[in-house]
Amino acid sequence: MRPRMPGEPATLPAVTTATDTLLDGTHTVLTPEYVEFRFTLAGLYSRFLAWLLDSVIVVVISLAVILGLSLVMAAFPGVASALGIVVYFLVDWGYGITLETLWSGQTVGKRALSLRVIQESGVRIGFYHAALRNLARPVDRLPLLYLVGGVTALVSGSQQRLGDMLAGTIVVRERRLKVPSAINASGEEGLLTDPLFVSRVKRLSTEERELVLTAVLRRDELRMEARLRLFAALGARLQDALAMEKPAHLSDEKWTLLVAAALLPKR
Repeated sequence: MRPRMPGEPATLPAVTTATDTLLDGTHTVLTPEYVEFRFTLAGLYSRFLAWLLDSVIVVVISLAVILGLSLVMAAFPGVASALGIVVYFLVDWGYGITLETLWSGQTVGKRALSLRVIQESGVRIGFYHAALRNLARPVDRLPLLYLVGGVTALVSGSQQRLGDMLAGTIVVRERRLKVPSAINASGEEGLLTDPLFVSRVKRLSTEERELVLTAVLRRDELRMEARLRLFAALGARLQDALAMEKPAHLSDEKWTLLVAAALLPKR
């Protein structure tokens, strides 16, 4: 991770990728504060296992729906097979789109394998991204067992199948980051009992919330120069976003920690 180098253009956001091995790689996001955060890309093996588990669930749900429609199928035997195919694809698409939207990029299979779909910019996906990547699955599956999608992921720099390229998403391994003790220790600060401060923090945008929490959770990964630069920029940005002056006795990092503490549920 590094701060912006002299003469480097101020483009937002800058994204680079690097493949370390055939099955794993990293995806690097350069934040508006010119600090790099790295995400570990999910390998094909773990993605296959997650897809296998999700496929079993989709088949079970499809069979349950078809059994529920058995009376209709018995009355119209000529359309039974066609109806079964339609039901399967509707359940398959609906399952992926619904869960990835509600669970911020996860399905049951991805959650079991600690995988998550995120945007290339490093933030969570929404309905639009989940819909695009799942609607492209029939093409990725050609001619069978995701051969097109698998080959595309192997040759792409970010392990992306066609659906991911279309939606601008990647699949990463989820890291279990422990909440820093500094956030828990912030409970004694008077600002956290100030209703005005807390209410303004709660009105921060999703992008601002994710930026604050990501910076706080990964601050120990940063070199000191990059860390100071990041929190100086975040401190100024939060003062503008909250329309509040930072207390003089607080450092920019401590100010950001307080904002993060206000964002987290009370223990």
